[in-house]
Order: sequence, then C-alpha cells, then structure tokens
Amino acid sequence: MSSKHYTILQNQLSQIETYLLSIDKKNPKVSKSTVGWQLDHALKVFNSVCEWTENSNPKDYKWKFNFWRSILFRLNYIPRGKGKAPKFVLPPEIIHEKDLKNQLETARAHIERLKTLPKSAYFKHFIFGMLSKKKTLRFLEMHTKHHLKIVRDILK
Repeated sequence: MSSKHYTILQNQLSQIETYLLSIDKKNPKVSKSTVGWQLDHALKVFNSVCEWTENSNPKDYKWKFNFWRSILFRLNYIPRGKGKAPKFVLPPEIIHEKDLKNQLETARAHIERLKTLPKSAYFKHFIFGMLSKKKTLRFLEMHTKHHLKIVRDILK
C-alpha cells in the first residue's frame, strides 16, 4: 500500500500538535465548541477507528455499495453540522493539554500498527458502512481534515 496515506495522517497529527497551545480558544460564529474540543474529538475518533480496525477480522470484510461513501469520499469532504458523534468519542467537559498529548502519542503508534494490517482489515462506520483498510485511512484523513479546518476557522 502506498505510504501517501500514512504520510498525510502523520502530517495531520503534527498539525494537531501545533494547535495545543490554543485549546481554550473559541469563536461562536464558527462553532459552539473550543479548539480543544475539536482536537480531542478528532483524536478520539482517530484512536477508536484504529483500534476497531486492528481488532477486526479481515475474513468478515465484504464490500457493499454505499451512496454517501461514493459521493463524499470522491469529494474528500464531510459537511459541517450534519453528523452526530457517538457518545464514546465526545470530549470531556474539561480538556487538558496533557491528555491531548497522550492521545497524539497513541495515534502515532496506531499509524505504525495499521501499516502491518492486511488490506481486508476494516472499520464499520455507522453511515459509510464497512471500510477496507485503504478506505479507513481515507476516512481518517477526511475526518481529521474536517476538524482541522474548523480549528483554523475558529482561530481566524
């Protein structure tokens, strides 16, 4: 598999790290949440998707057409305010820089583990369905990009 996906993900994690000093910043015109909330959520999703994929049984993977996946993955876009995050990836009331750093470290370790997984390792998304390893990496890129863009807009 191309290392392009892994490079993009590593670069996105580095971008997250650059925003750690701004976790308390807020811009109600852009979002009700803080920069810290966006970063924490992006990292929680990143790590939980990676864990799910690492624990998947590649023999269970079956490709199936999915309308939303076919449109949004082609556009490399996740619309704002349309999805609802599952409770287990919602940030806590108070977000600490140390917790974000720990999550970043975990995310970087996950990238290395993902490299060793078979192509049919997968993640099952509640809207996009079963995502092969390649599509899972693409989802992680899109989701992280989505939240990094919100962070940049908050900080404008």
